[in-house]
Amino acid sequence: MARSTARPGADARLGGFGAFFDPKAAGFKDPLLVSTTDGVGTKLKVAIAAGKHDTVGIDLVAMNVNDLVVQGAEPLFFLDYFASGRLELDVATSVLHGIAEGCRIAGCALVGGETAEMPGMYAAGDYDLAGFAVGAVERDRALTGAAVRAGDAVLGLASSGVHSNGFSLVRRIVADTHLGYDSPAPFAAGTTLGHALLEPTRIYVKPLLKALRLDGLKVGGIKAMAHITGGGIVENLPRVLPKTARAEIDAAGWPLPPVFQWLRRSGNVADAEMLRTFNCGIGMVLVVAEADVAAVTRSLEADGERVHRIGSIVPHAGDAAAVSVTGLDRSWGR
Repeated sequence: MARSTARPGADARLGGFGAFFDPKAAGFKDPLLVSTTDGVGTKLKVAIAAGKHDTVGIDLVAMNVNDLVVQGAEPLFFLDYFASGRLELDVATSVLHGIAEGCRIAGCALVGGETAEMPGMYAAGDYDLAGFAVGAVERDRALTGAAVRAGDAVLGLASSGVHSNGFSLVRRIVADTHLGYDSPAPFAAGTTLGHALLEPTRIYVKPLLKALRLDGLKVGGIKAMAHITGGGIVENLPRVLPKTARAEIDAAGWPLPPVFQWLRRSGNVADAEMLRTFNCGIGMVLVVAEADVAAVTRSLEADGERVHRIGSIVPHAGDAAAVSVTGLDRSWGR
């Protein structure tokens, strides 16, 4: 499975004490390295309860490589950490299938990892996952958000579902509704609740790298990107905005997917908490020069992304929040 992820710069063979990567063989001339680490959180509890382990590996890769690409970086290689009280080979193999699939989607090599058996540390059947990824970007193409200006557009890329954040609240809502993970999903026909909630995190890497490298852009194209994870749009987008700019988001710019409608209604979750806990249907946010919106949108849609215009950048003055959200009454009505 690991060898199926080989790419220029890494043969993805396992067994050594460490893995080499050759940036020159990958085509880089003056690269900056970008590193990240993340996990899947309590979504693992849903996978364990549902007995479905083949997609959380995709989640693990996605949570890391999506964080790399927002800085303009191409993911190069990935390592995983799998820990349990007692190794169940079929479970570990299923998880690894997902990790390898995520690496293939992202175009990075799975070069190694650690499998730890720790009796007494984990309950029977439980396991934990962590991932580590390194990417590279040419020095003059790194995205820092410094180029963001008032008048830029804010675009949102649709998520594939809950992704990998907010599952402590998801699990609480499921428990309060007295549904089992093998029950029919109330918001998705033809599947169980567990399978619907385990829809893997979307990996945006290849479409975004292509859009970043478009020829013929008028102003500079994509100026900043934010991966919408824990904290939602309101806490993640400010991380890539300069102090001179703020974002005005209009929630009427995209539909609230059925899974979030169900969570909001069943858990009686306040709108502010929804925005702070979940991606609410937007997994990636882009700040794009107004003159380049059409070209960037065409490129992303050609690669299968659903692109929504969700707001704009305005001057930041006074004590205004770095991100404000309006239009909830028009789009989310109670």
